[in-house]
Amino acid sequence: MAGVCVVVGVGPGIGLAVARRFGREGYRLALLARRRGVLEGHAAALRDVGLDALAFAADSGKPAELRSVLDVVTEELGAPDVLVYNTAVMREAMPAELQLEDLMRDLGINVGGALIAVQHVVPAMRAAGGGTILLTGGGLALEPWPQFASLAVGKAGLRSLAFSLAKELEPEGIHVATVTITGIVTAGTHFDPDLIAETYWALHTEDRGDWRREVVYR
Repeated sequence: MAGVCVVVGVGPGIGLAVARRFGREGYRLALLARRRGVLEGHAAALRDVGLDALAFAADSGKPAELRSVLDVVTEELGAPDVLVYNTAVMREAMPAELQLEDLMRDLGINVGGALIAVQHVVPAMRAAGGGTILLTGGGLALEPWPQFASLAVGKAGLRSLAFSLAKELEPEGIHVATVTITGIVTAGTHFDPDLIAETYWALHTEDRGDWRREVVYR
């Protein structure tokens, strides 16, 4: 087996596509999301095509729960070699009307959950001398839409976190990058999740001297 790939935020789009892409390369897959029933269905679909996938229900907005579930993942599968954080909250609210409590709650998932997940996997990656951390960004980080102010702030924060982590961890052999997706993910288009998943695999397989910190998927 190639190793362990943890995907936090597995839905029918990018999360599932990225898991499938890494699974085809022999990675054991840990799928995390909040709704256990739906998640189990995704894991079963991957197993049906011969991939090694397990579901672990976790709410990325609850730090203690996320840490606990990631502990279970490590106990059952081993230390992750790859972490993909793909969780986000899309709340429709203009910035002049956005409630502070809602913004902070969303930031806890859009950025805080990523920080918790990264901090969980970094010690083992440091000990192993390498690893890959990939964060799903969005075009709102570059060009905000006011009607989704909370998500725009979150994606901008996630982008900044990715760059900060990259500067910290690259010297230790840990590749951190963000995939900034500038369109609406839709099957059968340029923004088909399976096409986007190829970008995640390309980042993971880059030679160290060619590491990129961001791919803007346009």
